[in-house]
Amino acid sequence: MKSNRFFLFLLLFAVAAPLEGNDRPNIILLMGDDHGWEETGYNGHPDLRTPVLDEMAASGLRMDRFYAGHPSCSPTRGSVLTGRHPNRYGTFSPGFSLRPEEITIAHLLSASGYACGHFGKWHVGTVKAGSPTNPGAMGFDTWVSHDNFFELDPPLSTNGGPPEIHPGESSAVVIEETIQFIKRARADEKPFLAVVWFGSPHEPYSGLPGDLAIYDELPEKYADRKPVRLTSNETGRPVERPLGEVLRERYAEITAMDRSIGTLRDFLNTQNLRDDTLLWYCGDNGTPPSGVLASPLRAMKGEVYDGGIRVPGVIEWPSRIPRGRVSETNAVTSDILPTLCALTRTTLPNRTLDGISLAPLFDGYLTKRPQPIFFWSFDTRRNNLAERKPWIDPGLQEGTTPLVKLSGGIPTRNFKNFHHPGIEDDDYRGARVMLDNRYKLVVHDGKNEGSDPKRELFNLRADPGEKEDLSTVEPAVLEGMQKSLHDWQESVLESLTGADYEK
Repeated sequence: MKSNRFFLFLLLFAVAAPLEGNDRPNIILLMGDDHGWEETGYNGHPDLRTPVLDEMAASGLRMDRFYAGHPSCSPTRGSVLTGRHPNRYGTFSPGFSLRPEEITIAHLLSASGYACGHFGKWHVGTVKAGSPTNPGAMGFDTWVSHDNFFELDPPLSTNGGPPEIHPGESSAVVIEETIQFIKRARADEKPFLAVVWFGSPHEPYSGLPGDLAIYDELPEKYADRKPVRLTSNETGRPVERPLGEVLRERYAEITAMDRSIGTLRDFLNTQNLRDDTLLWYCGDNGTPPSGVLASPLRAMKGEVYDGGIRVPGVIEWPSRIPRGRVSETNAVTSDILPTLCALTRTTLPNRTLDGISLAPLFDGYLTKRPQPIFFWSFDTRRNNLAERKPWIDPGLQEGTTPLVKLSGGIPTRNFKNFHHPGIEDDDYRGARVMLDNRYKLVVHDGKNEGSDPKRELFNLRADPGEKEDLSTVEPAVLEGMQKSLHDWQESVLESLTGADYEK
């Protein structure tokens, strides 16, 4: 109890204490698409060049145990916007939208006087005008966005209008739109929130000649590796290609994205905005199968082992974080909303949140997380979701922005969300995790109907590769975590029925 009171004191101090410089910091949230934890120079990648992210990691707050809220993109993006696990509002996997009743960080900061803009990949609903989950409906004043990911010369919708081609390298394009937004916010004398979600490095891959040339040696270097399966830029359908060729294109995208972040940082410098702007970069899930080369972490995108959910996490804010630090404290994308609310003195929404404020972490006070992090890939196959009542008119969920990758046979992305009328035993299924400061419990359902689930327990501090299952060595720990996990799932399912919207 004493340690809890001490943590509460530190938290209140961090929230109440006056900030250095501007007490209403500008905020830029950057997110790479399918950018895994190991894919940075500062994490020791053998081939990748990410000089800007490396510099940010050296000069700012490098979070070595930062997690995406889900092993896939749409759910993680929902967790950033809401501070809540995406299963609470039915954003189970890519192609599931938010619900219009959700309260986002843009709603909150817009009401507090911030100019709020979204740029790039949206992927939690359609971006067109009239959509109840487009960025405007979700609190943003302006947006230049895509329903899904995008390549060179991206087709983007401005404020819900018909998509138009924006010539250029895609990361550079969204950064230029962000810079123009910042200029307008400054002219209006408003602090700003810019959410910048790159289309890179999601497959299918492409790159500028100069960026591709950096990695010309990779096809020969990895000629002995098995081919990988990914989307063809020509047909939009799956194709197998040599790993080295694919990595050359993927790494060119990451390097271009890194460079565009440098362009943004340089702009902030020239406008004297750098000190009072919080710049937060992370990935949305682990490395996909088409990009896996070598990692100390287990598994990849789509899985709840650390290779699927642990991502790069770096924060720069010179007036609050004046020198480089490395944090080993567990943190997750659901923490972004409560953290920004604490830093801007904004009241939290009257909803069940899954994240916590990381404000004390900025000052080095938070070394152990006061509550666990939960992950859950909802089992959509066993719940007959298509037979349930749509939460949103399906016509409003039809995408408009063109997509190279065919989705359901069409070159765009449509979305869905469903009512969940009641809680059943099958609703608890799906790969799920409880992560505390030391242990990680992983539960997978049995392969056969009625069979017991597979439960694994890992000590991540001693075994980051999740190789040694301690479930039979630490049965008391396992059972206690199992109960906490089930209790949390029960809370999530209550939210899924819509109960939170009645408060």
